[in-house]
Amino acid sequence: MSPGIVDTDLNADWLRNNPQAHAAAAGYSVFGRVGEPQDIADVVAFAASPAGRWVTGQNLDATGGSQL
Repeated sequence: MSPGIVDTDLNADWLRNNPQAHAAAAGYSVFGRVGEPQDIADVVAFAASPAGRWVTGQNLDATGGSQL
């Protein structure tokens, strides 16, 4: 899986505490927002669930449409 920019404690100084960086990061997504941990968790849950049983050998792009 390839996650995009996600708001986590790891990047809090760069993303949460810098409104300009946050706005720039949000602008990269077609959804106009920064990813949240739950966005990634939902993709992982799908891949690990019976709903994802027929998906093989794929890199799931969980970037909100960002191509960074």
